[in-house]
Amino acid sequence: MQTVVRFEGAVEAALEKLVKLGYFRTKSEAIRAGVLELGREYKILGTPEELEAEMVVRKVEKLDREIDAGKRKLVPLDKVLKELKIRV
Repeated sequence: MQTVVRFEGAVEAALEKLVKLGYFRTKSEAIRAGVLELGREYKILGTPEELEAEMVVRKVEKLDREIDAGKRKLVPLDKVLKELKIRV
């Protein structure tokens, strides 16, 4: 997901200082960390295991959409193994 956000005043100053002082490499990285911290604070993320499982599901769903849209193709395992000269 892409989102464009405009910051002014104290929020802008804090974001710039976080990057300038080296806490984060980029403003985007600082914002992502802040959103994750809010998720933890409001207890909407679950356990690390639950979060990882959710991320796996999202990745698989994204791959399925790409396959359905023709952006990605599946290659049979036996063909991959043969090309890599791997015997099972």
